[in-house]
Amino acid sequence: MTTATHATLTLPGPTSGAAGVALDVSASTGTNRDAEFEREALPWLDDVYRFALTLTRDESDADDVVQETYLRAYRSWHTFIPGTECRRWLFTICRNVFLRSRERQRPTVDLEDGEQDALAAGSVYAAARERGYDDLYATLDLAPALRDALDELAEPFRSAVILVDVEDMTYESAAQVMGVPIGTVRSRLFRGRRLLQEKLVTVAEDLGFATASVGVRR
Repeated sequence: MTTATHATLTLPGPTSGAAGVALDVSASTGTNRDAEFEREALPWLDDVYRFALTLTRDESDADDVVQETYLRAYRSWHTFIPGTECRRWLFTICRNVFLRSRERQRPTVDLEDGEQDALAAGSVYAAARERGYDDLYATLDLAPALRDALDELAEPFRSAVILVDVEDMTYESAAQVMGVPIGTVRSRLFRGRRLLQEKLVTVAEDLGFATASVGVRR
């Protein structure tokens, strides 16, 4: 038996520094609903916030996305299947919230444009290997440049790279979050990685390693 209730659900702020989130929820709930939600969903708050921050690149926007994510998750808790991966379920909601918030603000790259970008990136990557940049990638601290390059990477390639390479999700889990076949995830990940490599080659050249690389090769 369920009863209609009006409740306030308070989420603690993530350890990354985001403020706590208070959700006013009107829904038909069971007596164990809040306890189940707190046990299954709240432990992933930091992960969801980190994912939201990577997508939005703005703390305030990330807070908004997290709040909306957990509000929707709470209202849709009856659709969550016990025993499945709650983190993946929350990431799916989070990404959908982000995309809806951006669909009128920022255009995405369609697959035809992405194919052209991928081909261009592939040729630059091949040229980088010819110049001997592979060793440079292993020795240089490219973390700041990588973060900037990831921020500039367009959807849908960015989500694929974040989910697989940053959040360490399997292709299957990433496919479920993105709502696409596994083959599409592999394709987008390949393109995203190549586009990132293209940007990192530019960074290496700007740092003057092109000349140094040519000098040491025989």
